[in-house]
Amino acid sequence: MTAFAPDSLVLNRKLPLWYQVSQSLRASILGRAPDASLRLPTEEQLAAHYGVSVLTMRQALKELEEEGLISRHRRRGTFIEPGARRSTPRRLLGSIDAIVAQQSGERTTVLGHGAEPVPGELAEHFPGVPEVVTYRRLRADGESGEPTNWAENAVLPELAAAIDPVDLERWPMTKVLRDVVGVRISRITDTVEARLADPETAGLLRVPLLSPILHYTGVTYDGDGRVVDVARIRYRGDRFSFTVTVEAD
Repeated sequence: MTAFAPDSLVLNRKLPLWYQVSQSLRASILGRAPDASLRLPTEEQLAAHYGVSVLTMRQALKELEEEGLISRHRRRGTFIEPGARRSTPRRLLGSIDAIVAQQSGERTTVLGHGAEPVPGELAEHFPGVPEVVTYRRLRADGESGEPTNWAENAVLPELAAAIDPVDLERWPMTKVLRDVVGVRISRITDTVEARLADPETAGLLRVPLLSPILHYTGVTYDGDGRVVDVARIRYRGDRFSFTVTVEAD
């Protein structure tokens, strides 16, 4: 059994540190290797790893404990819950690492990928671009195997050439673009709206036709302000809710 190793994190001083740390650690927990230890490093070790105070680390761990991902035992330490629940509310708070964290922890199947003309509804995001490479993926609960959402990512062809579809079975597209392809992501604009399941969505998610779903669109920009990826994700309406937190100055 290998030791649990949390991912590194570049902190954004404009956002609450405890939140950023909790979301980064959440992604590490849900994306951990199958043979990773369930025991987390100590509070002091985690605080040193992330470069934050022990008090901030405790607040981050409290968030994960309330979510049901970890349990904390006096004198014994902190442990990942073996049956940690996957269907948790999505909290959107402006951090790239938070976006990665929200997309982690589910079993992903790549349904297919290939070049195609830019869809009409995405033309405004890809001016002058004749075609994109679209990746289609189905995500399922890691425990029950029940489908939870399916995604389409439209990516610029020159970036898609460096993407191995196998990586998309392990990591979200945002992480692949940033950490594998090397894209300097500057921002992601999210839109969430209520829709009705079309025949394709109903079949993939195993829900009745025209049942309520949550439709998420995420537009990813690089450092030059260019759109590099547009994600369209359809979530089962009975599995997810979205919470937006606004921090007061």
